[in-house]
Amino acid sequence: MKNWTRKALLLTVSAAAAAGTLAAAGAPVAHSRPADRAAPALAWHPCGPVAGAPVPAGQECAELRVPLDYADPGGRTVEVAVSRLRADRPDARRGTLFVIPGGPGSSGVQRLAQKGGALRAATEGAYDLVSLDPRGVGSSVRASCRLPEADRHLVTLRSWPAPDGTITANTDRARRTAELCARNGGPVLRSFTTANQVRDLDRLRQALGERKVSIWGSSYGSYVGAVYAQVHPDRVGRLVLDGTGDPDPGRVAYGWLANMAPGAAERFPDFAAWAADPAREAEGLRLARRPGDVQPLFLSLAEELDRHPKASDVPSTPLTGNLLRQALQNALYSDAGFAPLARLVKAAQDPQGRPVLPPELAGALPDEDAALTMAVVCNDVRWPGPATGYAGRVAADRARYPLTAGMPVNITPCAFWTYDEEPRPTRITDDGPSDVLMIQSLRDPATPPAGARKMRAALGERARMVTVEQGGHGMYLGNGNACGDRMVSDFLVTGERPARDTHCPN
Repeated sequence: MKNWTRKALLLTVSAAAAAGTLAAAGAPVAHSRPADRAAPALAWHPCGPVAGAPVPAGQECAELRVPLDYADPGGRTVEVAVSRLRADRPDARRGTLFVIPGGPGSSGVQRLAQKGGALRAATEGAYDLVSLDPRGVGSSVRASCRLPEADRHLVTLRSWPAPDGTITANTDRARRTAELCARNGGPVLRSFTTANQVRDLDRLRQALGERKVSIWGSSYGSYVGAVYAQVHPDRVGRLVLDGTGDPDPGRVAYGWLANMAPGAAERFPDFAAWAADPAREAEGLRLARRPGDVQPLFLSLAEELDRHPKASDVPSTPLTGNLLRQALQNALYSDAGFAPLARLVKAAQDPQGRPVLPPELAGALPDEDAALTMAVVCNDVRWPGPATGYAGRVAADRARYPLTAGMPVNITPCAFWTYDEEPRPTRITDDGPSDVLMIQSLRDPATPPAGARKMRAALGERARMVTVEQGGHGMYLGNGNACGDRMVSDFLVTGERPARDTHCPN
């Protein structure tokens, strides 16, 4: 799941219903009737500036109007932002490739700006590359919970226990956050679901005049892609799932967050080896002489910061133990995060140092972004309620996985969430064409391979999986290697997959 930015803070993905007839274990799904009206034509125009990436030449943007509630297609409508980069080899064009970003909370328009050029080259210009900003993201329809500033920091939106492991403050914050979202979010916030993202994607397919689309879904986007293919198997050409979690309808939200604890534990040795490498000496970033000494050093420093937070470059935000732990979680997504994390550790160790906080930890999120971090995962599936033993689970998880200190199994606003109707997650099955290729890191801190293997088992002969001997989250055209990239690109261009599941060494 993606690439955490200030708009993509929760890597847990939520269960989804989708347009048309959806079922979880055969049960009917509310709001399941497709809209009766044809999708309107898109008015393409040059994209404006995109945060975090220069816009490739030729990238266009448009606005797609969709029903707020697909059960009432003649009622209120809202807009979602869409973007495309057209095939540069019209004679070889084989259709449209949807690029579905992660999160929930990542921008498809931004993702296309970041990856569009490389993706067009990798697929030999054979696709129109198309993406959208899901509801709640970027230039699409937004909603607010009106949360106080103190509750909109990354380390309060993520439920890090108190230094002594207690969760009283987490529970109080979760309750008031859920109450504010119920009071202020309205029908727009309640519409932020995987179900509606799938419906909006199908409305986009119609607007483009395509009978079928191919899909590259990353992180949470891989789950969206799998749900789309489950609901519309006849509308998918080739489906790539990149960094995938457990699709069990009972675990796709709470369970995916819980999986981050073993994911971080499996990934941390990569950072430890890097931080103990003698090559770091000249850079001033070597943390220990041996890899095995890095984790005790990190845990000891976090505990010291629990007791004595250190003044940072942001006067109102000292570096605490939980801020350091969250910085670690962010850094594990890519090897590129190792140096900034080591620099933060060094500054925290220096009695005269003043740590420079990473931007995502330096202040509160805008309220609309904070609301989105909860809306999809809470709307999609019912989480364990507040009286189901969170404190005990946190204590056990802290002992087993000290790097994450119990956060992945802690209480969240979803435990207090209110619903207009019971959410019904989609069950991914092997009922559909054999058109799926999965690519998966063996040391993914957000969607560890144990969960991906459950997705692979659910898809059966519909899928093949390529595992990559590389740490990080997101393999294709990202953290992976030439072997994995080549297999995915060949599949998108030719439709050929490995005859069986395969492995790419580093």
